[in-house]
Amino acid sequence: MSPFEKIIINTMANESSPCPCDIGDKIEYGGLGQEVQIEHIKAYVVKPSTPSDKAIIVIQDIFGWQLPNTRYMADMLAANGYTAVCPDFFVGKEAWSPAGDWSKFEEWLQDKKPTTINKEVDAVLKFLKEQCGAKRIGTVGFCWGGVATHYIALQYPEVKAGVSVYGIVREREDRYALKSPTLFIFAEVDHVIPLDQVNSLEEKLKEKCTVDYQVKVFPGQTHGFVHRKREDINPEDKPYIQEARKDMLSWLDKYC
Repeated sequence: MSPFEKIIINTMANESSPCPCDIGDKIEYGGLGQEVQIEHIKAYVVKPSTPSDKAIIVIQDIFGWQLPNTRYMADMLAANGYTAVCPDFFVGKEAWSPAGDWSKFEEWLQDKKPTTINKEVDAVLKFLKEQCGAKRIGTVGFCWGGVATHYIALQYPEVKAGVSVYGIVREREDRYALKSPTLFIFAEVDHVIPLDQVNSLEEKLKEKCTVDYQVKVFPGQTHGFVHRKREDINPEDKPYIQEARKDMLSWLDKYC
């Protein structure tokens, strides 16, 4: 079965306390889309085989918009009927290197906050609406991008759905006031996002959130498992990787 058939069966976790995350299984993958310029930023864009008015903004992790694993996820979304765009939210600044000195990570992060992305989001939304004919737009983000996805769900009611994969906004008072349905995917054995943070998020959302949401924890999994762990060489993790990706697609299909 192709990984891009219609139904796919086949670190930094929060902006206040970033922690090292392993790049995992970096795949060798060229991508099916193309790179374009969207106002002041570059982006990877891939379109579905048939015209669609649905689009997904795919938001990178700390390793940047050119990471093959993230482009693989964008192509997966396109194969399921969405125009997928993965913008360079670092706006030309160097992505984090797996060989980087983690003691300098917070310094590197200072001008790359996942909660200061409005200018880029506005440009991408305009591009999708005016040049791609998108009428229903969602977001999917990983790690750094998971935080950004949570942030967008607080700021942009026009974005119909979000899937935040291992990422939490922690420093905003309105962080539970989601404006669009959001699925949060977490790993049980995640040293970047401890389970007490996940439990707290779920409790507060239950108390304060007025839109649909889901918080789902995958047993035995580690940070990055959805997009940075290869199912073909991690057979014990394969069912969880596939389930998380299917959950992502189902959530977007339902709300976007």
